[in-house]
Amino acid sequence: MKIAFDVDVLAKQMSITGMVRKVADWGYRYIEQSPHPRINPFYKHPLFSRECEQEYRKALKETGVEISSFIVVYRWSGPSEEERRMAVANWKKIVQVAAGMGVRVINTELSGDPNQAEICNGMWFRSMDELLPLFEKEGIRVEIQSHPYDFCELSDETVDMVKSYRSDNLTYVYSASHGFFYDKGKGDVRGMLKYSGDSLSHVLFADTLNQTLDCRYIVNPPWLNGRGKSDVAVHQHMAMGEGEVDFKGIFETLREMEFAKRTFKAETPSRACRTSVSPRGWKRKLVRLASGSKKSFRNKGA
Repeated sequence: MKIAFDVDVLAKQMSITGMVRKVADWGYRYIEQSPHPRINPFYKHPLFSRECEQEYRKALKETGVEISSFIVVYRWSGPSEEERRMAVANWKKIVQVAAGMGVRVINTELSGDPNQAEICNGMWFRSMDELLPLFEKEGIRVEIQSHPYDFCELSDETVDMVKSYRSDNLTYVYSASHGFFYDKGKGDVRGMLKYSGDSLSHVLFADTLNQTLDCRYIVNPPWLNGRGKSDVAVHQHMAMGEGEVDFKGIFETLREMEFAKRTFKAETPSRACRTSVSPRGWKRKLVRLASGSKKSFRNKGA
């Protein structure tokens, strides 16, 4: 099993070289490369110039850190056909970038619009029908998660969509910080993980609060509070222990599933199951952590 650090909080504050060195300083061997403005920006076409690649490769070589996976977010479920086509083009480019860097795993989201769930569902399957042969040809495993405000937010339904393709190149990501969206506030982590079964290849660790509880969030204009996800989806990624996620249940269930020993067909070192630490927000706290004044994100088990 690989334990990686999602570098979103660092990429916004420092250079690629500084980002890689900080991950190494914290004791991590692997980076999960979340959307980065010079590499794989949100929704837009991938970039990654020669200079950017040279800087990244040099930093990885100097520190011994490796990229375990890319995270990309594209509008491959539309809702418009133009958005879907552009997203498919983005996908084809990021597969080329990942393969060139020796990265064989890409983590992504369903995207789309919950207010147009039916059309987005059809768009997603259309995109997957087009892209899956490419993923299989290039040996890329694509890991799918549902995200707050995606056209589908439910864990079990997303698992069923992933499993419907019966492909070793398509697996499922469980994000702890999205868990209360996954089952409409129940927070039944054990049930969701067990339902994912053999399709589960990656778990993202960050804490959160249950957004379904009354008066948990106050959003303006006030009418947004009563209309729910059709208008706004509020969530956060907090340090583990600061929220309400049942991490005991997660860890016990993963042990029962022997997740740490899990491998996949045509196994290579980059195809092992993985976990990622993915905190967000609280910028001053994260800046302080990035400066090395605290050790809260230090990995002691990699």
